[in-house]
Amino acid sequence: MTDLDDLESLLRDDTPLIDTRSPVEFAKGSLPTAINLPLMTDDEREAVGTCYKEHGQAAAERLGQDLVSGDRKAQRVMAWQTFASQHPEGALFCFRGGMRSEIAQRWLRDAGIEYPRIKGGYKAMRRWLIESTDQFIEQAPLLLLGGPTGAAKTRILNEGNRGEPIPGSVDLEGLANHRGSAFGRRVTEQPTQTSFELALGVLLLKHQHAGYQRLILEDEGRLIGRCALPLSLQAARRDADWVQLEASVDARVEHSFENYILQNLEDLKRENATRGFDHFATGLLESLERIQKRLGGQRYAELKAIMQSALAAHERGNPEGHKAWIRELLTGYYDPMYEYQMNNRARPCVFRGTESEVIEYLLEAGTASSAD
Repeated sequence: MTDLDDLESLLRDDTPLIDTRSPVEFAKGSLPTAINLPLMTDDEREAVGTCYKEHGQAAAERLGQDLVSGDRKAQRVMAWQTFASQHPEGALFCFRGGMRSEIAQRWLRDAGIEYPRIKGGYKAMRRWLIESTDQFIEQAPLLLLGGPTGAAKTRILNEGNRGEPIPGSVDLEGLANHRGSAFGRRVTEQPTQTSFELALGVLLLKHQHAGYQRLILEDEGRLIGRCALPLSLQAARRDADWVQLEASVDARVEHSFENYILQNLEDLKRENATRGFDHFATGLLESLERIQKRLGGQRYAELKAIMQSALAAHERGNPEGHKAWIRELLTGYYDPMYEYQMNNRARPCVFRGTESEVIEYLLEAGTASSAD
């Protein structure tokens, strides 16, 4: 039976993967291309683990064979067979590349399919990706795109190259499935911290393989929603070169309105047509409440009243009222925070300009980095 140990190629090339760990293990984090087709359910794994502690390995193996037999075994083998036939270039893994993946591989072979497993399993891949990420961040010149809230930094990185991403850029907010501010929660859940780190590691591996010597990122804080940047990236961004994107308050209000109001509501209605607006309104009020202490009691009460009035008008068909609280929040809350952060940066920006000027600068930087 074949064991694969070329982790760089496996991860870089988006190899389709069967994760044979239990659902609860998979839910804590896995590789971007992995699908969970477990050898054992959570309850079965717990029972086998308890048996192992109380009676030893031989008894645990016998219990596992009893629990996963007959129709249960046939169904799980069939799921692996279907995946393997659809993805003959794929592989399977368990936590350490041990018994679970060995059993899955043997059962597949008994069914007439030779399918490789990954040596060292999930643990080896995760450790390798973390080390690879840290090494790359330490070596690659970092260029950050800074600018006030609502200046459309993410859009520039993702669409600035004639609708395509800026060469050498990575969308951290996209990986975290969050727009980065207190109001940045999206309709679908964020990935776990582990899944976020693994997905970032894979993207950086592809970035390096593509020949980009410079890494272009949005200037994020330590957290994007609940996802924390790797410690190596947090350290590197403090001394990194950065570009200052300038945008008028009117343009920022409009961009925030389109994304946080119109787009969010559209996404929520797509998920739940009848309760979409209710969820939208609740989400806005909860987001405002999360920054209540920083706003102070009086400002919070004033903004909440404006927001509630805007929501009432929006439900009647006029969403324009949201722009009043968005403007107040940008100028009275986010801008002072941003100015404080910029004044405490280790070095001044290397370039300052409008959206079109910044795009031109980043395109030149991306082209230069890929040619080095």
